[in-house]
Amino acid sequence: MVILVDENTKVIVQGITGRQGSFHTKLMLEYGTKIVAGVTPGKGGIDVHGVPVYNTVEEAVAEHPDANTSIIFVPARFAADAVYEAVDAGLKLVVVITEHIPVHDTMRFVNYARIKGARVVGPNGPGVISPGKSKVGIMPGNAFRPGKIGIVSRSGTLTYEISSALSRAGYGQSTAVGVGGDPIVGTNPIEVVKMFEKDEDTDLIVLIGEIGGDIEERVAAMVAKGEITKPMVGYIVGRTAPPGKRMGHAGAIISMGTGRAEDKVRALEEAGVPVAETPSQLVSLVKKMLEGR
Repeated sequence: MVILVDENTKVIVQGITGRQGSFHTKLMLEYGTKIVAGVTPGKGGIDVHGVPVYNTVEEAVAEHPDANTSIIFVPARFAADAVYEAVDAGLKLVVVITEHIPVHDTMRFVNYARIKGARVVGPNGPGVISPGKSKVGIMPGNAFRPGKIGIVSRSGTLTYEISSALSRAGYGQSTAVGVGGDPIVGTNPIEVVKMFEKDEDTDLIVLIGEIGGDIEERVAAMVAKGEITKPMVGYIVGRTAPPGKRMGHAGAIISMGTGRAEDKVRALEEAGVPVAETPSQLVSLVKKMLEGR
């Protein structure tokens, strides 16, 4: 079944004529993603890598009514309007790759999407991939292979590194979701973990966390209460970060006595979730949990 994206995902690329939009459209097409249209205001009528371009999402959906997903590459100052446009056109999944979006803009469009029954993934994340089915994002497709491990991550780079290590060891992924590194994101790890819990194609969950916030502790509480029953392995980035130090992501900052790596590790381990110190150790933990070795 997998989650969020599959072989039935039909994508509209907003910002398709820009450098990043064009580049990643080509890679997504090569992976097998079904991209039905692109949107750039004022560029309607051309095509990019064989994909027709429209001036608005509304026009694109009118010509391609089977479209159900958008991926956004537009600059930060236009990103909120792009999300509103996608949601108003009836698209149910909006993947926002753009970084440096003001937090108040994100808060508004995330809330608007929820009210309208749409889901946002991101911003400032790598997107979503269900290996062998669809890639709606910027992750390198060769790092992933079809399998039964669901990955949810606050770190884009580690999503690729850990998926690649698992793949080399023979453990494929059902879906990998990079939720984004901003303080406010459209879909958080708790929501993704709940989706994996219900997904019949996911046998084990890998949670890649970071310093900052309390998401990982809240996941641990769910496991402790029996709300999450599937086996889980954790990995926390930023164990050596001093208080007040930001580690790459706007959301990865320790402040006011919360968000420390040791607290996240402790909470997960007390809930019965083993936490790896390195990607290679994570592979060993996955092997032990799946094969009982």
